[in-house]
Amino acid sequence: MSKSKIRIGGASAAWGDTIHGARQLVERGNLDYLVGDFLAEVTMAILARMRAKSPEGGFIPDWLAAVRPLLPRIHADGVRLITNSGGMNPLAARDAFAAMAGEAGLDFRVAAITGDDLTGMMDELRAAAPAEMFSGAALPERLASVNAYLGAVAIARALDAGADVVITGRVVDSALVLGPLMHEFGWGPEDYDRLAGGSLAGHVIECGAQGTGGLFTDWEDVAEGWDDMGFPIVECGPDGDFTVTRPEGTGGLVTPATVGEQIVYEIGDPAAYLLPDVTCDFRDLRLVQDGPGRVAVSGVRGRAPGPDYKVCATHMDGFRLINTYMLAGGDAGARGRAMAQALVRRSSRLMAEQGFADFEEVSIEVIGAEDTYGAEARDFVAREVLVKIGLRHRDARALEVFAREFATPAVSMAQGVTGAASGRPKPAPVLRVHSFLWPKAKTPVLLHMDGEAKAVEIPQGGAPGQAPALPDMPVRDVPADAPRVSLRALAWARSGDKGDHANIGILARQPDFAAVFKGQLTADRVAAAFAHYLKGGVTRYEMPGMDGFNFVLENVLNGGGSASLRYDPQAKTYGQMLLDIPIRVPAEWLAQGGPL
Repeated sequence: MSKSKIRIGGASAAWGDTIHGARQLVERGNLDYLVGDFLAEVTMAILARMRAKSPEGGFIPDWLAAVRPLLPRIHADGVRLITNSGGMNPLAARDAFAAMAGEAGLDFRVAAITGDDLTGMMDELRAAAPAEMFSGAALPERLASVNAYLGAVAIARALDAGADVVITGRVVDSALVLGPLMHEFGWGPEDYDRLAGGSLAGHVIECGAQGTGGLFTDWEDVAEGWDDMGFPIVECGPDGDFTVTRPEGTGGLVTPATVGEQIVYEIGDPAAYLLPDVTCDFRDLRLVQDGPGRVAVSGVRGRAPGPDYKVCATHMDGFRLINTYMLAGGDAGARGRAMAQALVRRSSRLMAEQGFADFEEVSIEVIGAEDTYGAEARDFVAREVLVKIGLRHRDARALEVFAREFATPAVSMAQGVTGAASGRPKPAPVLRVHSFLWPKAKTPVLLHMDGEAKAVEIPQGGAPGQAPALPDMPVRDVPADAPRVSLRALAWARSGDKGDHANIGILARQPDFAAVFKGQLTADRVAAAFAHYLKGGVTRYEMPGMDGFNFVLENVLNGGGSASLRYDPQAKTYGQMLLDIPIRVPAEWLAQGGPL
């Protein structure tokens, strides 16, 4: 008899996350499924190098370390495991898990999913020459990795066949949750609203404790629970609605605000959140407190997915070097900046004497003097700062010239310098992402189980069509001479990255506040706040169900990820910085008994 609710716990947000989330969820979560998400774009290139060194390498060992001591409990409780820790070598990860289980005297049916790695199709890809989907750049000559973001269908088929453990390579993060729900509830390829609900459930838990207060704007409300932060659990029903919670007795916070912040993390147009199984519409969601530590989520809608997979390729593009040092004392910001500029000029001169071209790019940021705030920086004199110097060059040997000179500020340029972050800096390869679309029909997906490899039939999708129109959110005009408060008093925020683009989700603390935001928190206002970084446009999207807005900032991250020289290459700080801007509010809001 099938269950009316399925409990799925998210034990990992990325490679490097704590391995102890799995223990907490298995021992205290009363789970049906445990999922582990480990992959990011650049991670695939790292794993590709590992696989090139050893045929048994290329997967993430953290998952094995996390579940190894828990296998007897997992086996006894019938918890099924889903993970993308297979990375660039799901078959080796499968074999490693099976060997580990065998050592424990336990029998698990283990399935592996392949087909995401497109390096075997390079001739066909070269002939097609797909341009980068955001910048239009040509396909690079040499690629470090090429992986399609597969969907949930193959995971569901593995579970249908009786798998206890499913190990994949690159899939969309939410597929780790959607696959089990498709299996449990029999959702078909055109059950779009349900598929969208299951995908949203996966999106909420894919980043681990981020969805249970770990990155909440109102951090003081969570601070006492940080040392034992609860990892997220979704209780999902057959209609696609779900409830977010965490294990009993753990720290963290589960409220509409904490869950809402996670929902707006790393999204674009909320009416068209594109996944290989479904196109999701998040605009009219309803988040309701359903008891202590429980939030019910409903209202997501779905449409047909497109006929293509998104493919993420990575390629080498020269070298970079980044390091920081601390400086304290009067006017530390100005002194630190002058020292960094002098050090770069000195290194440039020495490089020229040795026959090297000048740096391709130089980035100096004085952290503590509010360089990252641009026009929104306060007028004050910092007394202690971190100075970051970032450099890019085609030749690693040129960057070594700078590395040898890095000790100069501490010994001959000014007092108050200390604390170089990692000693003499070392050049590192720059890995850039080249994203493009590739037909599902040209991407064979295989299910490996019980000694056989079977092709998985993947629905081809079609045109998603337009999302249904929703009424415009109301706007409230506020006089120019009205009192001002910080946006932080009125809103929560979360920001994230997609390649070189960033998003900032803003959620009103009260519904009335959103009408004020609509008139003042415009795309132009956000563009002005990040003008010192922004090289593209800003688009504002409305999310009336959550009284919120999502802003997408294009070409704002200096290339993003490991290609960026910024201290924040992934827009992690953008939401919190935007909350510092002033907003005019009706005078009665500040009066006794008002909403502020």
